[in-house]
Formats: sequence, structure tokens, C-alpha cells
Amino acid sequence: MAYDKELMVHKLQRWDDYVSAYHLPEWDTIPDFGLYMDQVIALLQSYLDFIPTLSDAKESFVTASTINNYVRLKIMPAPEKRKYYRIHLTYLIMILTLKLSLSISEIQKLLPPDLDEDRMEAMYLAYSEKFRTISLQFCQQMERAAEEFRAPQHSADMAAGRMVIEWALHAGFNKLLAEKVLLLKDADTETVLSAEKNN
Repeated sequence: MAYDKELMVHKLQRWDDYVSAYHLPEWDTIPDFGLYMDQVIALLQSYLDFIPTLSDAKESFVTASTINNYVRLKIMPAPEKRKYYRIHLTYLIMILTLKLSLSISEIQKLLPPDLDEDRMEAMYLAYSEKFRTISLQFCQQMERAAEEFRAPQHSADMAAGRMVIEWALHAGFNKLLAEKVLLLKDADTETVLSAEKNN
């Protein structure tokens, strides 16, 4: 089955338009009046609608059981009398977007589960800014990919293959580096440097 150039350019432009306009919700717009689980799930699905459903397409990327697991694993604070507030929602936004490339155990190392409101606001604002910067860089990659599809010297299959390889390699190297940095958290410097010398 071959790729269609016009369809690929159209889809890349559509994704570019969507991602260019998308941003995580601002801190002040996230509800802080206590939501029940079903309201939290609906809100997260609207905030993060770019995350696909699970492979079997029967279940959302966020469920009550996944949220309960995050609380049980102490990746985020427990709800207050079964209600979730802004601080819970911001934890969930960060966890769910990070989960696209990191494991839950890696996210545990990254996000302190006991941030107070002020520290969480500062962390979320920094996270949102970084998210926006990376998403705009991603848009530039999509624009370059669309140009490859438009180039008459490239077949659609060749352009698609190169695009998939490039993005898969970028994702792999970025994931490796993120994992390596996380491994250094609380590491003993002498032990790490000594191990390097022995290898």
C-alpha cells in the first residue's frame, strides 16, 4: 500500500495547525472547587484530546483505575474526601503527558508527590512553557516533513519512510537521554565515576 502525497501533506498541515494552536490549560483556568472522578476524567479528556485512546480503542488514556493507581503509588496526592482540586489536576496533566515517553517509575523520580500549592503552581507554569516550546519545535519538524512530501524528486513512500525513521530515532535518543539523567538522581558521584573508569 502506497502513501498518497496530497493526503500526507494535508494531514501534516492539519496536525501542524492543531499543535500550533494547542497549549496546556493555564493554571488559573483549572477548576479548584473539588471535582468527582467522572468530572476529572471528562476534563482531562478535553484538556489532552491529542493523546490517543489505548490500542484496543475501548478505553480512554485516563480511567478511574489509572488515577487511583497514581494515588496508591504516591505519584500524586490523594483526593480530599473523594474530590480533586487544581493541584490534583495539574499533577495528572503532567503525569499523562510525560507517560507518552516515560514509565511510571521514571515519572515518580521526576515529580515530587507532596508539593504545596505555590511550588506546584511554579512547577506547572515552567512545565507548560517547556511543553509549548517543544510543541512549536515539533511543528517545525512537521513543516519540514511536508516540504519533503511536496518535493517532486521524492516519492511519497520515500518521504514517509524517512520521516518515520527520523522521528523514531529522535524519540529513541531523547528517551535514552531522559532515562540516563533520571538514573543520576541521588546517585553517588564517586561510585558513578569509578564505574566509568572500570569500563
